[in-house]
Amino acid sequence: MQKILSKFRKAVNDFKLIENGDKIAVGLSGGKDSITLLHLFKKYQRFSPESFDLIAIILDTGMESDFTKLKEMCTEIEVPLYIIQTHIKEIVFDIREEKNPCSLCAKLRRGSLNDNAKKLGCNKVALGHHKNDAIETLLMSMFYEGRINCFSPLTYLSRMDIHVIRPMVYIDELEIKNIAKKHNFPIINNPCPANGFTKREYIKNLT
Repeated sequence: MQKILSKFRKAVNDFKLIENGDKIAVGLSGGKDSITLLHLFKKYQRFSPESFDLIAIILDTGMESDFTKLKEMCTEIEVPLYIIQTHIKEIVFDIREEKNPCSLCAKLRRGSLNDNAKKLGCNKVALGHHKNDAIETLLMSMFYEGRINCFSPLTYLSRMDIHVIRPMVYIDELEIKNIAKKHNFPIINNPCPANGFTKREYIKNLT
């Protein structure tokens, strides 16, 4: 954990991701990345030169996931957890019947996460994207859009007046897998019907 915590800290310092007085919402999906991110934030908070508040937000998309163990984990590490009910599954799969659902689903999840973080008094939302995600996003942009583009470690959304931060941008996915296994994190399997059949999964298999 100490090794990836140093990479987390370097990203925070390099891109000035955290400032005094921040209230940061971690988007907690139940996957290895977001759970690791939450633990890194909690450990960093203990010695951080910046004073900031931390919460976790789970979006219940309507796919009947069991969040019991995530609730217990957040209680144990003393991070307030908010579970937000949404109709994302119904909209994407039942109403729209999307054949390629990922784009719409991601857009709805981002909107709901940012909106609820703002309502809860947060000025920043933290996402669990790591170094491999950055590489895959770049390749997806080149393959499917014909342009060179990738997400930024720090993005300001002017319409919502909120910043999106990605403090794990220097961390390899394999390091996250090893940490999650070592600490037996309560990972929830992705219940999405499209899981494993996405463009990102295709690109991941190429890299």
